Amino acid sequence: MRNVKNTHISSNQIRQLHSALIDIVSVMNRPQRDEQMVREAGIALDRALFPLLVGIERLGPIGIVELADRSGRDYTTVSRQVAKLESLGLAARRQSEADRRVTEAIVTPKGKAMTDKIDTARERIVRSTFQSWDAHDVEELVRLMRKFADAMNDLPEETLMPENKA
Repeated sequence: MRNVKNTHISSNQIRQLHSALIDIVSVMNRPQRDEQMVREAGIALDRALFPLLVGIERLGPIGIVELADRSGRDYTTVSRQVAKLESLGLAARRQSEADRRVTEAIVTPKGKAMTDKIDTARERIVRSTFQSWDAHDVEELVRLMRKFADAMNDLPEETLMPENKA
């Protein structure tokens, strides 16, 4: 990798940002958080299926391989879990129109109704998180997080070394 010097961010700021991201990802990955969201939404869904259903709804139609990659799980596990979502009537699998070799998942109307309940629950939880923030700070956080996520998504895969993935 080439050595790039960016004077807009110091090594200390990079460490602080990385630490904050680890904290956020750690909280988001806790099984108890998914269980809380499922309870708050008033739905019956195995917590292992919860993030996959949300991912399919947000990103779908999405290839099973890409879904596995994004969720940090192996393909066979995700394929089996998508089959379970399909048996529950929450998702469906089909061949990609763009590439017939790709099996992709899509959310069904029943699955969309469930993710709508999850969104409502998430909104209640997040509102309580930001209740002491002023509107400008929330607006700036949303803007900057989107800008950061877009910049991370635009990075070539080879620039992300395993130890740098949060």
